[in-house]
Amino acid sequence: MNSVIINLQALRRNFEVIVGMMRDQGASWSVVTKALCGHEETIKALHMLGARSVADSRLDNLRTIKQSVPTLEKWYLRLPHLSVVEDVVALSDVSLNSEIEIIRALGKEAARQGKTHSIVIMIELGDLREGILPGTLVKFYKGIFDLPNIQVLGIGAQIGCLAGAVPSVDQVAQLLLYRELLELKFNHKLPLISAGSSIFLPLLQEASLPRGMNHYRIGEALFLGTDLVHGGTLKGLRDDVILLEAEIAEIKQKSLVTLGETVHSQPFEPTVSDGDESQPMMPGQRGYRALVTVGQIDTDVAGLTPVNPAHQIAGASSDITVVNLGDDPGGLGIGDTITFKPNYSAFVRLMNDSYIAKKITPSLDEFATMLPDAMRISVPPAMDDVRRNGDGGPGAGNRTAGDV
Repeated sequence: MNSVIINLQALRRNFEVIVGMMRDQGASWSVVTKALCGHEETIKALHMLGARSVADSRLDNLRTIKQSVPTLEKWYLRLPHLSVVEDVVALSDVSLNSEIEIIRALGKEAARQGKTHSIVIMIELGDLREGILPGTLVKFYKGIFDLPNIQVLGIGAQIGCLAGAVPSVDQVAQLLLYRELLELKFNHKLPLISAGSSIFLPLLQEASLPRGMNHYRIGEALFLGTDLVHGGTLKGLRDDVILLEAEIAEIKQKSLVTLGETVHSQPFEPTVSDGDESQPMMPGQRGYRALVTVGQIDTDVAGLTPVNPAHQIAGASSDITVVNLGDDPGGLGIGDTITFKPNYSAFVRLMNDSYIAKKITPSLDEFATMLPDAMRISVPPAMDDVRRNGDGGPGAGNRTAGDV
């Protein structure tokens, strides 16, 4: 069987390390769960670990989260559009916004539902994704800061998410100045600056960020351990939280060089493991090839890396991936599995694929026995920190006993 394996012990390690980073920064954070695609067992495991705030870009996922762990604070990451305002208010506590018309609609819907909906104003800082232009900030805020049933938690930005540019301390300093400007002009506290994502974690480890940026939205580094600035795995994190085990359907010794003329008629881009082109196959060269029944329909095959360094992906079609095993199959046979580590693109597509089983290890019951009360982490929801720390200094969480 083809399965995504979610290692809860590895997840626990990454969670604890990131909690430590947040504590050192004096920041709160929300776990970005969109790549989980509503996988209930992993969401419950995160809650067991101490997560109290999650962020997702799919309303169906938020609905699942609300049903499985109703006490979690929920952030809606994708900009709301008018046709989903009712669900955004019903399913999330906080949303990220850049349009006055939509914020007014959120306020009206919140009043209808008897709620106050919290928002973060998104500012464009160069990534060219969502956000208002800085020059319009005062006018924008003036139009929304006293709307009924709307609570403005603070300002935020997306940095490095679209263009992939490494965030700078200058960009963070701009946000600090914008918050100060609004607070002075309107005599109203804005507790949160929410601009941090996994790409900021290397800067946190280098202690190069000002403490004023005090809310982070972390997903990729938690699940994959990725260092998005330098490449590889971030110091202290594990890269084996998520693994793909793909079952071998055929294994045979074959020529490693395609016979006949090659034409450009493939429906998908050719896929080979890194390093194949530096060691081209010679005419007549033979080796063992394994076919696994995971293909381009299931995931981004280019984002898979075999755990065994002797294995190399030779190519993939819609339903099959071919793996070169070398001169020796290493004891593998029909029904065995080949294990891969996915990058983020491959991970999210695997989780969204209904044809691939998702398994946690250990089970939730077993995991609970590994987390006695003294080992549990308390991570307050970001909005709790806002209520307690209107001065903009939220805490990142602590153990009920002991330290991370």
